[in-house]
Order: sequence, then C-alpha cells, then structure tokens
Amino acid sequence: MMKRKIITLISLSIAIVLLCAVSFASGEEYETMKGIKSAKAVFDERESNPKSAALHLKLIHQTYKELAAMKKNPVFAVVFSGPSVKLISRNREGFSPDDQKSLDEIASTISAMSKDGMKLEVCLIAANVFNVDPASFLPEIKRVGNGWISEIGYQAKRYSLVPVY
Repeated sequence: MMKRKIITLISLSIAIVLLCAVSFASGEEYETMKGIKSAKAVFDERESNPKSAALHLKLIHQTYKELAAMKKNPVFAVVFSGPSVKLISRNREGFSPDDQKSLDEIASTISAMSKDGMKLEVCLIAANVFNVDPASFLPEIKRVGNGWISEIGYQAKRYSLVPVY
C-alpha cells in the first residue's frame, strides 16, 4: 500500500515536471500575457510539508524562468511565514531522513532563486511563534519583522499575490 502511494507520488511529480518542460520548451505564448512587459509576483509561502514545499519552490523558480524566456521581465518575491519558517532553517532537528532530502532540495532551490535575483524574505513573527532561531535561517533570506506588512508593500507596488499553502 505504501509502495503504491510512493510510486503514484513519483509518477505525479514526473508528470508535472514534464508538463512544465513541454510548456517551457515550446515557448508557448499565453493569451493573458499578451501586451505584458513585466510580471511581478509575491508568493505567500506557508507550506509545512518539506516535500510539498520543495515542489512548490521548484515550480515558482520554473515559472520565473519561463517568464524570462518569454521576455516578460519577471520580478518575484517569496515571503516565508507560518510553519514554512521551519523548512528554511539550518536547524533540522526532528526531521526524518526523507524530509532531510527535501530540505536539501529547498536549500538548493533557494540558492538558485537568489542567484537569479528573486527576493526572499522570512517573517520574524512566524519565527517566534514556531520557535525558530532567526540566526539559523538560510543566508539568502532577508529577515522582516512582519511578513504581512512586506506582502502589503509588494501588493501596493502592483505585485500579484500568489498564495502557496
């Protein structure tokens, strides 16, 4: 039963990646993107499951790359709040070996996102609520007092809000 679930999850993940790759490779133009010169988005990342969060972050980064390939000048920010703050800490106590692998993927994706110029922020209120030492956060991530204030600022600057939970 568990083996079947794992195979199904792996198959679904491969299908999503292939679908994204086909879209990316085709240079597909989206009707909604016609006339758009810049795409600005802030992603409200609250996912608590390491595997899901790793997949979401890869998809956010892939979306950024697709928009760049389409010459849409993407400007992306990711604000980590809620339980997601535990997934971006170098302190990995309490995580299973499988979760550790997903945390490695998260760290690698965050590094790549940062190198591509994406803004990455973490809410210190959430860090306090979930007992995460702010000094333990991955170095690419900027600490902000209140993630919602940051998201309000992004939206006031015409960033589209994308919830991720």
